[in-house]
Amino acid sequence: MQRKKVFISSVQSEFKNERQILFDYLTSDALLGKFFEPFIFERTPAKDQSAQNVFLDQVRVTDIYIGLFGEKYGIEDVTGVSPTEKEYDLASELHKTRLIYIKNTAKRDKKETILIKKIEKDIVRNTFSDANELKAEVYASLIRYLEEKEIIRLSPFDAALNRTATLEDIDEKKVINFVARARIKRNFPFDESVHYKTILSHLDLIMDERVTNAAILLFGKKPQKYMITSSVKCCQFYGNKVEKPIPSYHIYDGDVFELIDQAVSFVMSRIDAKVGDRNKSILADVEPELPLQAVTEAIVNAICHRDYTSNASVQVMLFKNRLEIWNPGQLPYGLTIEMLKTEHPSRPANPLLARPMYLYGSIEQVGTGTEMIVEKCIKQGLRSPDFKQDTDFITTFWRNEDKAVTVEKTVEKSSEKSSGEKGTEKGTEKGTEKGTERITKNQQLILDNVINNQYITIDDLVIAVGISASKIKENISKLKAKGLIERVGPDKGGHWKVLK
Repeated sequence: MQRKKVFISSVQSEFKNERQILFDYLTSDALLGKFFEPFIFERTPAKDQSAQNVFLDQVRVTDIYIGLFGEKYGIEDVTGVSPTEKEYDLASELHKTRLIYIKNTAKRDKKETILIKKIEKDIVRNTFSDANELKAEVYASLIRYLEEKEIIRLSPFDAALNRTATLEDIDEKKVINFVARARIKRNFPFDESVHYKTILSHLDLIMDERVTNAAILLFGKKPQKYMITSSVKCCQFYGNKVEKPIPSYHIYDGDVFELIDQAVSFVMSRIDAKVGDRNKSILADVEPELPLQAVTEAIVNAICHRDYTSNASVQVMLFKNRLEIWNPGQLPYGLTIEMLKTEHPSRPANPLLARPMYLYGSIEQVGTGTEMIVEKCIKQGLRSPDFKQDTDFITTFWRNEDKAVTVEKTVEKSSEKSSGEKGTEKGTEKGTEKGTERITKNQQLILDNVINNQYITIDDLVIAVGISASKIKENISKLKAKGLIERVGPDKGGHWKVLK
């Protein structure tokens, strides 16, 4: 970030010591030195230009005008105006941020008194008695400036009010859908009839008519309009390193719930799966190569706990031997990599974002996510996932070395013979529709996704199953006819129910 220019104005002879002290303070202080670049005439190289013109040119390019006023008015020009008054007037005319400090003194030049009275009509000023008091006052004012400009924040990013977004940028339907699901998942105390502003207020996501960054990320119509790097980048590689050609690359936009669904679908539709037999049920067991619950948890963690001030995005990268999920953020203070594999305290980076995600069901239990990721992978016979803190926080899932798909087919041989199209949806449909107890591979995939996410959309199923929207709808109709699933509620706001 480019440092803000600070112009220190005063009668030079009266405040020579204070000017130098402020200059040294602003350039040497560990915090202020990162944000401010002070200017005093004493540090200006020799120029073929009048001192007054140099001063006024500096006022024009400065961000903050600091004025020190005391006993003396200063040398007057032919019009009877001192350089300090001209500098103050120009800063006012150009609408610069003006910080004024009046020194306590027993006497004052008459014109200096008049100038101070003029200043006091415009802005609030502070007083000081010595250099130490002046330093303290300037420090407090500059920190307040950084807070007001949102250059630094005392509250988490998600709790900060967005500088440009308004309630018009909130999708009311998304809030209503959230309430419907939160009631089912966590007994949320409101129903869909409550005004969406009341819901936002209950979740501490609005203040008057202004909305927080968390509100935009959760329910915004276009979250990436205000936080462009909040998108999720997903890519698949043929080998074990990043190299072209890249068979699949997507940048997903949307609110945090949509991002989670899209990223999970990207991974699960591109890894292998083991399909068991139907000895116990007409629904064959399907075991994905990587545990769905663990993959989902890792993606949720990356989206929920990332550093949203970073210029980087969450990245999901699928290699031949592993899955990597990159989160632009750092572990909370006090947590270590070793602690992540055991029970540990929860310290969400974005607490205002995490709470609605918990109510929605995206986060199951506080502080157990990474421990569950490890347990699920080990239980499935996989190598323990790795967690690594680098510039980003990286979660790595290790795939099986022999990733050949194992499928124990129970579909009749006649289906392949009658269709003549072995392995295609068309051929499988023809053979299996003879018995209503049989379902196709694509119907099984639809069922698996519905079981894992009762709120999954047609568009998400298109991504997960890899067939067109019309084919998804056609297969859903057949699953309904077989009495396997039903739709509860409307297309928007309702959910799927799997029937025994």
